[in-house]
Amino acid sequence: MSTEVAIIGGGLGSVAAALALLQRGRRVVMTEEYAWLGGQLTSQAVPPDEHIWVEQFGVTARYRALREGIRRYYRDHYPLTSAARADRELNPGRGRVSRLCHEPRVADAVITELLAPYRSTGRLTVLQPCVPVAAEVTDGVVRTVTVADPRTGAETVISAEFVLDGTETGDLLPLTGTEYVVGAEARSDTGEPSAAEVADPANVQSIAWCFVFDHVAGDHTIARPEDYDFWRSFELPFWGAPMLSFVAPNPRTLAPEERTMNVNPAADVTGDPRFDAGDNDLWQFRRIAARQNFADGFYDSDIVLANWPQLDYVGGSIIDTDDRAVHLLAAKAQSRAYVYWLQTEAPRPDGGRGWPGLRLRGDLVGTTDGFAQAPYIRESRRIKALTTVREQDISIKARGYDGPARFDASVGVGMYRIDLHPSTGGDNYIDVECAPFEIPLGALVPVATQNLVPAAKNIGTTHITNGAYRLHPVEWNIGESAGELVAFCLENGLSPQQVATDDTLVDRLQSRLSEAGVELHWPEIAGY
Repeated sequence: MSTEVAIIGGGLGSVAAALALLQRGRRVVMTEEYAWLGGQLTSQAVPPDEHIWVEQFGVTARYRALREGIRRYYRDHYPLTSAARADRELNPGRGRVSRLCHEPRVADAVITELLAPYRSTGRLTVLQPCVPVAAEVTDGVVRTVTVADPRTGAETVISAEFVLDGTETGDLLPLTGTEYVVGAEARSDTGEPSAAEVADPANVQSIAWCFVFDHVAGDHTIARPEDYDFWRSFELPFWGAPMLSFVAPNPRTLAPEERTMNVNPAADVTGDPRFDAGDNDLWQFRRIAARQNFADGFYDSDIVLANWPQLDYVGGSIIDTDDRAVHLLAAKAQSRAYVYWLQTEAPRPDGGRGWPGLRLRGDLVGTTDGFAQAPYIRESRRIKALTTVREQDISIKARGYDGPARFDASVGVGMYRIDLHPSTGGDNYIDVECAPFEIPLGALVPVATQNLVPAAKNIGTTHITNGAYRLHPVEWNIGESAGELVAFCLENGLSPQQVATDDTLVDRLQSRLSEAGVELHWPEIAGY
């Protein structure tokens, strides 16, 4: 196949990049391994982690259209209460983690709607399921990418003028010879206060295999996993209890704390996310359908997404290892054991043990086993970029200032605490107050490869700063700006390196981004 732009991997950043390119009149071929486009928002089943100003500012116009599309889908198709229908900031699940907690299936439907016109005209071709297996590169220019159907092995060779890597772990980087970093850098290399003393490429953030469930009458207990005894006794040195428990470290203090799970509560708990992460009660934390928002009796139960600390798999990295498949199976096994523990042994508030009425809802995530189509991946390979964002650029403590962290050639904004989950190298949480930050253009530009642009979590960050740049609205902004950069290059016969190193061209690109609704700078606000 021949096209102007090949987007390899169909994650959230890829969707944003495709929309930017298609709305600029370009032709795109996109590939994706799983059944749903949208990555962490859909196939990984995780509703968006967002900053506290999201309803007012701090995201792109296209991302806001995605959010409003999700709300509109509920208003058009669900029997909302009159109060919920009138709520401009409808939160279907009333979850604590975000102002928009929703079913992943709804996000898939909205993404399908957004891309439908371009698929109809033929300017967007989507190949599913496909994974990249090879690339042809000449003098730093990617000529072709070969993708394969993992079910049959059938291969397709895609030639393109530009290639975007929108895979979850930066899979195109080694295939194309693009220089990259993976895992934890040494403090001597980055100067970061939270960096490790010694670099460790195998030390990455844990993955988690999420699941969705409700609680209804009957016994829905799954078969006892064969490895249940192993997981029942598994305990990390700093955890304070076995993983199959309600105990986990507080990310900010590192002190082990016991969570609760109040099934189908009559009232919500609220709090300011700057001071309260909202994860003390697991049920409400990532609830994606709250009965109170819908007609009386429509739901027999709330619906909850489990993406909790107890699911974090630290047994090994899935990047640059021959054991990737082993670790993916083990991550799902850990989650499966947790489901069985919840159904049979978890301590209930009434003094009993287990909730046999807890029911896996694979129908809501597009699977038959009840678990998400794909693991939730927090960390990727990262390009060696013209600009690398370091902790001292965005950490409030390291900067001595909580106002916005600015870069000369900004192509977007983001905000999240520097949040690293326990890692495969044995680290506990790393949780650092963060300034509202910008996305520097140089972080999207490899030092050598001429026509490859990252469109996901694979930009020029470090192991530490990836913890802030990895969340949904930032990945979307990265992908959208990557798409706009490539469209600009195609129109003007330029390379990303030429654009990023010419102030006049940077100004022209920034003007296009602003016109497209990409916010380049924050107002004077304080991080948290």
